[in-house]
Amino acid sequence: MPKILTLALLFLLAGLSDAIAQENQKVEVYLITCGPGTETYSIYGHTALRIVIPSQNSDLVYNWGVFDFSTPNFAWKFAKGRLEYMLGVESLNSFLQDYFFEQRWVESQKINLQPDETEIMLRLIAENLKPENIKYRYDFFYDDCSTRVRDLIEESLGDKLIFPGESKGKIPTFRQKTGEYQKPYPWLNLGINLLMGSPGDRKASFRDRMFLPEELQKVFSNSSVIRGEESVRLLEKPVRLLEYDSPSQRSIFIINPVFIFSMILLIVILITGLSGSEKLNRIIDIVIFSIFSVLAFLMIFFNFFTDHQQMKWNLNIIWLNPFIIMCLISLIFNLNKLLWFRITFFITAFYLIVGPFLPQEFITSFIPLILILLLRTSVRSAFRWNPYTLPHLTQL
Repeated sequence: MPKILTLALLFLLAGLSDAIAQENQKVEVYLITCGPGTETYSIYGHTALRIVIPSQNSDLVYNWGVFDFSTPNFAWKFAKGRLEYMLGVESLNSFLQDYFFEQRWVESQKINLQPDETEIMLRLIAENLKPENIKYRYDFFYDDCSTRVRDLIEESLGDKLIFPGESKGKIPTFRQKTGEYQKPYPWLNLGINLLMGSPGDRKASFRDRMFLPEELQKVFSNSSVIRGEESVRLLEKPVRLLEYDSPSQRSIFIINPVFIFSMILLIVILITGLSGSEKLNRIIDIVIFSIFSVLAFLMIFFNFFTDHQQMKWNLNIIWLNPFIIMCLISLIFNLNKLLWFRITFFITAFYLIVGPFLPQEFITSFIPLILILLLRTSVRSAFRWNPYTLPHLTQL
């Protein structure tokens, strides 16, 4: 860790130690909730803690969502799930500047803590600031900026914290909750649904859902703290520090993935029915199977070679299977290996039939792609029942 950062951490630790030693009623703790942004990493919002120490004229934000773009092999570490996040500390004004430029709303809510509870929280934050603890391995569902704040508040209050409990009705899954924030971005939503595995389809209890900042705010706003024989609200009413609207849903039909994929499917059907040219069909299939091979590689990588638990056990690997890559190799080298196309056809057909019954949400947006794969593998499998089998394959 750079020496200047180490010195800064020691300074912050000293400030917290002074605050702990002083009268804790002079220390105020606030929950900071930030609205969704438009960048991929910001669409779910953000959570932080604000510590105000009037006697020191200190107003700092403690933020567990910091990562360094200059980290060596940043993209590779991110893909592998090995990118380290860290606790960052900055003044409230500095923190708000980024959200002002991004035009994202920010709310502050005072947490009703007694002096002994505040002291526990300050000690926990000081422990987090130690060089050996300041970094952590990020986990989107179970260990992020929001769950870190949740855990600190829970540890500070112990049994005195009373949650509102699970609301009546169907418990949503992790995929459904994240999908609420992805709706304004249909292509991003499609990509995340493609890469998210069956762990995303687990039921998310009200406590699990607090990995999302607005869900954390909602639950804590309805939670209470026992004070003797009475209970008080955990959070006071929110105060808007920045006022902006959340991103609205974009519903331009002609750029919707389902529409685009359906048009491509229609084009592929027309080409399949009208063109008997071996050369043209080979070029088209090399393009199609190249795209599907890239997706198959992604399925292999995220199922077996990443630490992102949310992307493992991804059942999309059934229709985006490794045999597609063998089909592409057969096309490139003009091998006419019917076996690979037949295996791919039957596996894809199997997924189309059983997909809705598997323990992972069946994304209907992928149906046009699945049908394209079925169609093009069938014409290269030399099935007797298929009138569109390429002529040169019937001689094999």
